[in-house]
Amino acid sequence: MTPAGPTPDTLRERARTALTSVQDSVLALSHALHADPELAYEEHRAARRVAHLAEQAGFDTEIGAYGLPTAVRATAGSGDLVIGICAEYDALPGIGHACGHNVNGAASMAAALALAPLADELGITVKLLGTPAEESGGGKVDMIRAGAFDDLATAMMVHAAPIDAVGMTSLAISSLDVAYDGVPAHAAAMPHRGVNAADAMMIAQVAIAAYRQQLVPEAVISGIVTSAGEAANVIPHRSTALYDCRARTSEELAELQARVRACFEAGALATGAELALETVGNDYADLRQDLAISGAYKAAAESLGRTIAPLDPNLRAGSTDMGNVSHLVPTIHPTIGYDCGDTIMHHPDFTRYGTTDAADRAVLDGGLAMAWTTITLATDPTHRARLLARAADRTRHVRRTDRRD
Repeated sequence: MTPAGPTPDTLRERARTALTSVQDSVLALSHALHADPELAYEEHRAARRVAHLAEQAGFDTEIGAYGLPTAVRATAGSGDLVIGICAEYDALPGIGHACGHNVNGAASMAAALALAPLADELGITVKLLGTPAEESGGGKVDMIRAGAFDDLATAMMVHAAPIDAVGMTSLAISSLDVAYDGVPAHAAAMPHRGVNAADAMMIAQVAIAAYRQQLVPEAVISGIVTSAGEAANVIPHRSTALYDCRARTSEELAELQARVRACFEAGALATGAELALETVGNDYADLRQDLAISGAYKAAAESLGRTIAPLDPNLRAGSTDMGNVSHLVPTIHPTIGYDCGDTIMHHPDFTRYGTTDAADRAVLDGGLAMAWTTITLATDPTHRARLLARAADRTRHVRRTDRRD
């Protein structure tokens, strides 16, 4: 942009005007997602809604991008600074958008639509990515492997929450599907003929309980037994469970996984049952937010009248596959708050607050704050040079890796 071009303040007002002109469609998207929740990798209607709105706005749009039927890619502009905006839209089993992903996805759409008319002036490419399966599976990790984030200078999204906050991190997580197979037998007449799969699970749980006193700080092991026999007078021949492991970093998660696997192996060793352990979905890395971009977002959000909690990089907020993105490109993942009574995310009551006036304001403010953040990144020489240099370094690394392969 030349010195004679529009000032950042002028560009911000133009972004606001652009969003105002489409805000009814953006809020309709949020409400439609909320009313029609779809689970991980099954968000076909949500993906079509997102793609349709982007296509109407002139984006080059693809549904089924990166080999995922419910992923979306939509781009506008052709500048060298590629801004990735991630739109989530999957829901939770039984409680719908208690995750707030209708707000997340619509806010990302708001940001993309506010920026598209300015893309060429700003020298940016707006890349809206519809990312499935955040709640289970890790669609962003699949998309990373398919190259969706390779050309990005930065990635951003906002997440619905009871409060506004920036800079927090999250725990790395992995999920395990556990199954023991034993041998059934009459529990009174011939118990010695059986191999008790429920006992194997019990021994593993005792081992995990004992291990908890040696866990590194903030590590969490949680799980449920999903089956462990059907009759008291029959030795259970099969038991199953689902377990999550969380840790502060991916490195600590790897150590935790090894120990938890050993606990389950102990159950098999002690009883003679056969153990099957399968990883469920992708492992999520810890979230590492870019503090410089977080500062730009904080300034933008506060100028919209929002109250932002003090930046605390040690604050942890669950787990997200946006963490994997943050290990690849400079990333922000602030929360956008709205009144939800005394409930928290993933509580059934949180769902009913997702289409209130306060939630609608969060959609528009979150989208505009991301748009204004992008304008700062594009027009500030220091921000722009840093992001372009990081992107160039990553591209060179990818090329070297490709040559070795």
